[in-house]
Amino acid sequence: MSDETTLSIVVGDGSVTAIASEPAKAGRATFLYTPGAGSNVHDPFGKQLCRALATRGVRAIRFQFPYQEAGRRSPDRPAILEQTWRAAIEQLAGETPVVGGRSMGGRIASQVVAEGAAVAGLALFAYPLHPPGKPERRRDEHLVTITVPTLFCSGTRDVFAAPGELTEAAALVAGSTVHHLESADHGFNAPKSSGRDREDVYAEATATLVEWLGREGLL
Repeated sequence: MSDETTLSIVVGDGSVTAIASEPAKAGRATFLYTPGAGSNVHDPFGKQLCRALATRGVRAIRFQFPYQEAGRRSPDRPAILEQTWRAAIEQLAGETPVVGGRSMGGRIASQVVAEGAAVAGLALFAYPLHPPGKPERRRDEHLVTITVPTLFCSGTRDVFAAPGELTEAAALVAGSTVHHLESADHGFNAPKSSGRDREDVYAEATATLVEWLGREGLL
């Protein structure tokens, strides 16, 4: 397992916790990650993802938003969420990072990238294209302005974006890559009948990210 360091990101008058998975021999890449709305910096998927990247020479840092830091359930205002991402990029990245996250964490990262944040790539896991059962309320208007390599990786049973919907939205980002996790839902769980468990889905998502980073020359 990689060494881990606890860091702090200054956001306005407060701060949030970040955990860096440090590679034994650092490469040129840094990866920043935020979890979904109902999780925090100890998000199981984010933890596995960052630790796996560290074994491949990537300095991988996961962090949380102010409401998660305070133990609140309701997310901060969008402006605060975006401010947190910008602060992380400015304070932690060093060189131009690859950024991403799961569900809401990834969506906020994508909004910051669409507004011109200096990043090398964007990885979106379980992107919440629309609220469950409300496909008309799509959150994709900003995607067309993203110009960096972008990965969309979601389950085929994700109620926030059916496979066809996700592929259609991803097409708004020039040169994007889409990977569908067979049988997985929004939380990356799969039914027993599929023969898969969550760890298997996590491993596939992680391998997909590593392969994509290599293919895009980001490792």
